[in-house]
Amino acid sequence: MSSICSFTSSISSISPFTSPRKSLNYNKYTPIIHSSLQGTVAEPKASSVAEPLLLNAVRGEDVERPPVWLMRQAGRYMKADEIFIPFTSKSYQIICEKHPSFRERSENVDLVVEISLQPWKVFRPDGVILFSDILTPLSGMNIPFDIVKGKGPVIFNPLRTADDVDQVREFVPEESVPYVGEALTILRKEVEFCVENKAAVLGFVGAPFTLASYVVEGGSSKHFTKIKRLAFSQPKVLHALLQKFATSMAKYIQYQADSGAQTVQIFDSWATELSPVDFEEFSLPYLKQIVDTVKQSHPNLPLILYASGSGGLLERLALTGVDVVSLDWSVDMAEGRKRLGPDVAVQGNVDPGVLFGSKEFITNRINDVVKKAGKGKHILNLGHGIVVGTPEENVAHFFEVAKGIRY
Repeated sequence: MSSICSFTSSISSISPFTSPRKSLNYNKYTPIIHSSLQGTVAEPKASSVAEPLLLNAVRGEDVERPPVWLMRQAGRYMKADEIFIPFTSKSYQIICEKHPSFRERSENVDLVVEISLQPWKVFRPDGVILFSDILTPLSGMNIPFDIVKGKGPVIFNPLRTADDVDQVREFVPEESVPYVGEALTILRKEVEFCVENKAAVLGFVGAPFTLASYVVEGGSSKHFTKIKRLAFSQPKVLHALLQKFATSMAKYIQYQADSGAQTVQIFDSWATELSPVDFEEFSLPYLKQIVDTVKQSHPNLPLILYASGSGGLLERLALTGVDVVSLDWSVDMAEGRKRLGPDVAVQGNVDPGVLFGSKEFITNRINDVVKKAGKGKHILNLGHGIVVGTPEENVAHFFEVAKGIRY
């Protein structure tokens, strides 16, 4: 069986903020595999049919299955051709050929909307995440950067001194990244139009320590010697930078929520490069500050925290006050659930490499994670983003199995 939802998305004509749009139809992706899984968490509450499944699950309401979406579900691995997306105007590869700059693709409203919706049109995940980057706010903070194909982020003038940090401006998203707000507003309208498969719109931001790592190191790093040198020799300088990022990212989350995001994920990708004692000084206080600030203005906005390789920090991640802790695959889901306690929802945590396995193998790993997570307060996801080269048919199978699960 299938059903039709209509969309109003087109990138046939690209402009910074607006372009003519035409109505397109896409067949609804229908799950066919069902399984019965058991587990125990906090007693679920009655669910509200008006809210997306993802929000109901996070809030501990009674749901029939765990919601599912995948980090990096939009972008490089997708063929997004006519086999997978009937009537689509552009595949992701064609978009990249015409717009080779990642920043152009992630800073243009029409492109952001089109790319964000591509996996939803194909797989119908329960979450549609904004196509963007955690470094997007940097230009608005007077930190010039680019994202270079084959190299990754490049910070043109790395910050190493107190004078450098003094030049950093607090972020005003309405002025610096209006395309983010407009894209989120459009995504919310597009997704809500399909009432039979209401998904939650997700925004995201980078955490202060992770952002500081990029701007101090000058880009990606293997050993993080520059950020640690600053932390351990000039901690006041680093704290000043972290404070600016904390204030700015709280504003950014609020802006995303006001624009249409129904939940926001905070990525602290490099916090796990810190020892527990250093995490408590250079990451935890700023994460707590962000959460506290956002909860004052948006008390019902679910916040998700992800830090790869976080097995040694799980209990500390929960202290931030976030609603959901996203686990990477190095943590056994049952152990992670036990360590975090029943009041914190969990996300994850299938190894992305599993998607290179057989369909039977993928099915077994999904069932294992869902069984260990127990009923409710679980968002099924990978333990990291989808890897480039992942077979798209295996991603389709992942969603098929996930959406067929019943508690």
